[in-house]
Amino acid sequence: MNRENIRFGIVGCGRIAERHAKHIAHFGKLVAVCDIVIAKAKALATTYGVDYYDNIETMLAQHPQMDVVAICSPNGLHAVHSIYALNAGFHVLVEKPMAITVADCEAMIAASVKSGKQLFPIKQNRYNPPVAAVKAAIDSGKLGKIYSIQLSCFWNRDAAYYHNSWKGTLELDGGTLFTQFSHFIDLVYWINGDVDRVYALTRNFAHEHIIEFEDTGVIALSFTNGSLGTIHYTVNSHHKNMEGSLTIVAEKGTLKIGGEYLNELAYQNIEGYTFPPLPKGNAANQYGTYVGSMSNHDKVYQNVIDVLQNGATPTTSADDALKTVAIIHKIYQSAQLLNPA
Repeated sequence: MNRENIRFGIVGCGRIAERHAKHIAHFGKLVAVCDIVIAKAKALATTYGVDYYDNIETMLAQHPQMDVVAICSPNGLHAVHSIYALNAGFHVLVEKPMAITVADCEAMIAASVKSGKQLFPIKQNRYNPPVAAVKAAIDSGKLGKIYSIQLSCFWNRDAAYYHNSWKGTLELDGGTLFTQFSHFIDLVYWINGDVDRVYALTRNFAHEHIIEFEDTGVIALSFTNGSLGTIHYTVNSHHKNMEGSLTIVAEKGTLKIGGEYLNELAYQNIEGYTFPPLPKGNAANQYGTYVGSMSNHDKVYQNVIDVLQNGATPTTSADDALKTVAIIHKIYQSAQLLNPA
């Protein structure tokens, strides 16, 4: 299978699909796209000279030669679209979050195993240079035992962001942690392991009648390795994103990955070790009036190609993606118990 001959389809033609299409054009060949809003599908298809459809069933039936289907539909549809594509014999690359329930994640993994096709969940923040460097340092024992970890996510999403959109709905969005911060929750798990206990308080301060869930949360975590953690998140940062940061206090050092989206090594004080100068990472995803996480989809697609061509190991597993969803589920379950509506 030559790199140029790996053929892709896209399900869901919103803004993130445009980024996928751009990287597909570099790493493989885009064959077809679909969206229930046919105008969106046509616009993306016209840019790349490919076929377009208003449903996944017809697209897959008309293009059995495709290799990979990129799922860029709303969160609540990731499972049904992924399972349909897997069962039809296609590899699947699915945007974050993998799904919005643990049961859906498990069904996706089962479909992947049964079909013998790869399920690639996207965890792009693992590629951020300071994140990758810190993970390597922890794995090599340079920080010793982790005592505590603090995640801070202070972003802005105003009413216009949610206007006339699936975002903000429980059915298709799922919650602020799913759409805005699941990549950040993934890093907490990736760096520090499983969470066994959660105590969460959530509120909707500034988005009443706009979204169907919280816009702010404060969480205490206990990890199975004995360490403690906190998460403070909001989409109420005044006018613009302020910070996405991760602070680690450990036996042999303290450090902070900071910046707007975990893109800077903001502080380090480690016994007998200093991080060398880190490479400059990619810019953040730009979505008009707001900014997302660092754009690492090029590395995601490179890994997909390496796995399919060379038998490489996927950089993120479906089991890891399920862990992220399970942690978010624990947070929301605790929030309902501690501060019921």
